[in-house]
Amino acid sequence: MARIADLLGDQPTLSFEFFPPADDVAAKQLAETLDELSGLAPSFVSVTCGVGGDGHDRTRDIVTGICQDRPFPAMAHLTCVGHTKQGVAAPLDDYAASGVRNILALAGDPPDGSAISGDFRYASELVEVVRDHPVNFSIGVAAHPEVHPRSTDRTSDRRHLAAKLNQADFAITQFFFDPVDYTRLCNELADLGCHRPVIPGVMPVIWPKSIRRFANMNGSTVPEALFARLESLSSPGRIAAAADAAAELSQQLLDASAPGIHLYTLNRSDASLAVAKNLPFPK
Repeated sequence: MARIADLLGDQPTLSFEFFPPADDVAAKQLAETLDELSGLAPSFVSVTCGVGGDGHDRTRDIVTGICQDRPFPAMAHLTCVGHTKQGVAAPLDDYAASGVRNILALAGDPPDGSAISGDFRYASELVEVVRDHPVNFSIGVAAHPEVHPRSTDRTSDRRHLAAKLNQADFAITQFFFDPVDYTRLCNELADLGCHRPVIPGVMPVIWPKSIRRFANMNGSTVPEALFARLESLSSPGRIAAAADAAAELSQQLLDASAPGIHLYTLNRSDASLAVAKNLPFPK
C-alpha cells in the first residue's frame, strides 16, 4: 500500500476525509459516498476516530476495508491523550498487520472534558512512538493555520508545530476560509527551518449551523457574509454555492503552491464532486 509521503511531489494530491458511521443507515451512505468519490481517483483518504480514541475498531475496519478494496491508500487517525504507550502500540500493530501504512498522529481530547491522563500530553510524543515502530509508517500531523485553540501565543504555537512536523512526513490543516492564513502558516514554518509539505484542509459549508459550531471549537474564523448567504439558501442551491466557494478557496491555495487539497466530506459526495470538477485534477 502506498505511503502518502511518497505521493507528495510534482502533482497536487486530491484527498478526502470521512468519519466512522454511527449506524447501518449511515454506513450505507458512507459506502455510496466512497463509490461515488472513487471515480475521482483520489490520491488517498483518511478516516477519523472519536474523542479519546473511542471507536478505534470502527476506524480500523473502514481503513483496512478501503486499503483492501480500493486502488488508493487510507490513512487512520490515531489519538494518544488518555492512552498508555502499550495501549497505542496495540492499534499500531493491528494496522501494520492489516497492511495499513499511513497514520495521522493526533493528541486528541480526553473524554468528557476530563483531566489529561496516560503517558501522552502532545501529538509529538505519539509521532515518536509511530516512528519507532518496525513498520515504516508514513506519518501525518495536524496543523492549525489560525493557531491551535489551546495555544497561548502564536510564536510558541509555531515553534511547537515546526518541531512536531519535522519529526513527521507531512501535515494536514484544520479547515479555514482565508488563503492568507495558509500562506502565513507556511512562511512561519519555513522561517523556523521546517519545509515539510502542508496539505490544506477545505470544508464545503453544506451545513452552516453545524460547521459554525465546529469552527468555534477549532478556533477557525467564520466569514460571516458567506455563511449568511448560505444560511439563506435551501438545498440543493446551498450545496452548489458551498461547493463554488470551496472550489474558489482550493484554487487559490493551489495557486499558492499547496501540495494538494484535502476535502472534509462529512460523508457526503455531492459537494466534493462539485469542488473537484472545478479544479485541475484528472477527470
